Amino acid sequence: MKEKIVGIIGGMGPDATVDLFQKILRATPAKTDQEHLRIIIDCNSKIPDRTAHIMRGEENPGPYLVSSAKLLEKAGVDVMVMPCNAAHTWHDEIQASVGVPVLHIMKAAAEYAVERWPNMKKIGLLAAPSTVKIGIYHRTFAERGIEVIAPDEKHQDMTTKAIFAVKAGQTGPDIQKLAADAGEHLAAQGAEAVIAGCTEIPLILEDGDISVPVVDATRALAIAAVKFARGM
Repeated sequence: MKEKIVGIIGGMGPDATVDLFQKILRATPAKTDQEHLRIIIDCNSKIPDRTAHIMRGEENPGPYLVSSAKLLEKAGVDVMVMPCNAAHTWHDEIQASVGVPVLHIMKAAAEYAVERWPNMKKIGLLAAPSTVKIGIYHRTFAERGIEVIAPDEKHQDMTTKAIFAVKAGQTGPDIQKLAADAGEHLAAQGAEAVIAGCTEIPLILEDGDISVPVVDATRALAIAAVKFARGM
């Protein structure tokens, strides 16, 4: 089967786009340049802030996301991925605008988690407040019999601060501690694992950093993209 070309709807933020690209490379069983997938990236950092629209009604990023998807389709991609959790609010709209599959980060994360911990009943979510509000993680995991819990107000504020610090290029120990403390808070509430549910979170919180496993949604999406592109 001919390998499929992967398109990345990127720029949300640029570091998260690079992180997904690298994770696709690491997930690909390649020994030479030629064995890697062809990947086309539209890193449009001008897409309006997703959280600002969802939480405060500011400029709608939807038309920008659709434009990026159409650009990638015109460039010849066969499948698309999007390294922004909150942008999946517009997933159905984006999918309807193009004729190729747009993989879903929440579904990829759920499949990843269920495969590794089939008996899991409760999982924590570290994400932007917009992602928590739209509830896609809650609904997607509930379909698999897993309850998703979010931080209390104090720890959500810590998570949000960490996310926007990473967007500003800050990834030092103080920022890492914000994410880790919020993760431990979720573990104390009974979470058996914690979803890094904003694409900035895996840049400061990795599996092994807290007392329960960390589910890197970006890595899950990368694995899903490689499997799809290679027909696995």
